[in-house]
Amino acid sequence: MSGADLIVIAKEPRPGLVKTRLTPPYSPGQAAELAEAALGDTLETVAATPAARRVLALSGGPGPWLPPGFEVIAQRGDGLDERLAAAFGDAHRGRPMVLIGMDTPQVTTALLVRAGKALRTHEAVFGPAEDGGFWLLGLRTPEPGLLTGVPMSRPDSGAVQLARLRGAGLRVAVLPELTDVDTAADAERVAACAPHGRFAQAVRGVRVSA
Repeated sequence: MSGADLIVIAKEPRPGLVKTRLTPPYSPGQAAELAEAALGDTLETVAATPAARRVLALSGGPGPWLPPGFEVIAQRGDGLDERLAAAFGDAHRGRPMVLIGMDTPQVTTALLVRAGKALRTHEAVFGPAEDGGFWLLGLRTPEPGLLTGVPMSRPDSGAVQLARLRGAGLRVAVLPELTDVDTAADAERVAACAPHGRFAQAVRGVRVSA
C-alpha cells in the first residue's frame, strides 16, 4: 500500500482519560497501561506496513511509546465524527488514506495492506467492529460530509457510516470484523487473539492486581 497514507487517531494514554469503560474492574492507572500497550502494538504494526506516510492524529501529547517515522497532528473538533473528519482533512496530501484507532491492537500488517490495495479499485474501505462500530475507514478522497453527523459510540454507528458512504455513491470494500477493546471482557478476548503482543502482556500483568 505504498501509495496510501496511514493515519492512527488516538488519545494520550493518561489515567482517567482513556479506556474509562475498563474501570472497574481495572483501576484508572491499569486502564491507562492497557491503553498504552494497545497504542504501542497499533503503532508498531503501522510502522511495519509499507505506506507513503504515517500520521498520528493525537489528543494530548506524544510520549516514549511513539516510534520514529510518524508525523503528529493535533485532533480538532467536538464529537468523534468531527475529529475523524478533521484528521482526514488535516492529513490529506492528495493520496488515498487509511485511518484506524488505538482499540484493535490485534490488527495485522496484512489487513492494513489489504485496505490500501482495496482503494485502488474502490473509493472507500470499511472495517466493521463487533460492537457495531468500525475499526478502520479508508477513503480515496476524504470529504467531511462523509463523516460529520454520523452518530458515534452507538450499536448502529457502523451501519450508519457504511450507509453514508454507499449513499454518496462510493464503492466500498468491506474488511473482516474485529473486536474493539472497550470492556474487560473485550480485553481478554483481544489478548487471546494476539497473545505475543504488548497488549496481551499488559493484560496478563495487570490481571493479578485488578
